Amino acid sequence: MEHLGRERKSKKMREKPDFSVKPHELSSIKKVIGIISGKGGVGKSLVTSLLAVAMNRMGYHSAILDADVTGPSIPKAFGIREKATAGSGGLFPVKSKTGIDIMSVNLLLPNDTDPVIWRGPIIGNTVKQFWTDVIWKDVDFLFIDMPPGTGDVPLTVFQSLAMDGILIVTSPQELVSMIVSKAIKMAEMMNIPILGLVENMSYFRCPDNGKDYKIFGESHIDETAKEHNLQVLAKLPVDPEISSACDKGLIERLEGQWLQPVADRLTKL
Repeated sequence: MEHLGRERKSKKMREKPDFSVKPHELSSIKKVIGIISGKGGVGKSLVTSLLAVAMNRMGYHSAILDADVTGPSIPKAFGIREKATAGSGGLFPVKSKTGIDIMSVNLLLPNDTDPVIWRGPIIGNTVKQFWTDVIWKDVDFLFIDMPPGTGDVPLTVFQSLAMDGILIVTSPQELVSMIVSKAIKMAEMMNIPILGLVENMSYFRCPDNGKDYKIFGESHIDETAKEHNLQVLAKLPVDPEISSACDKGLIERLEGQWLQPVADRLTKL
């Protein structure tokens, strides 16, 4: 009996702990896609927003969970100023002009410019509450705008939320390729399918001659993708219209087919 007890205890210690949490009981979410980057400033939130808009235009009900708690930029890109509301059953996301459901910490703060000076565990718990306490109704694609890097909060999200796949956003600088490899390896260690890579700020198309210029140098994304047996799904340009649309909260009016290959990939999940 003592031997069996030791054996059960040893087996329990070998089993990986389950940190997953269930969504709100009134939620209905078909696919969950994480948008990640190895570092900040590469356009992860932009790609998240553009993808939600693209899928919405294709007739899918898309939503965004802004898990980048200390740098929430999603509401501004959509021009959302109203605050999220709560009922007896839970929190309700704010709808954008075209019907995209959005939840972000900025929709709960008194002022958009109030800093979020919280420790990592509190930020992680906030993200989990956006999953467990928010009622996501009839959502076809829920996009999670992840915090950059491979630290505590991304780890919490990976372990807690059931994801169907992730997209990794990068930029052309050589240093980024090394950081992207870290993000890829983290996703592989967490056994989350990597749908592909998206490169932002890939080139600038001159309006005078129509030529493309690589103002941030030669890209290394194709080599990185080949090394990890992944696919480069899209390359976004440096375009003043994109920046202007985000600044003015008009991203839903922005025209462009840059992420259509990504949208097509998502429809095949």
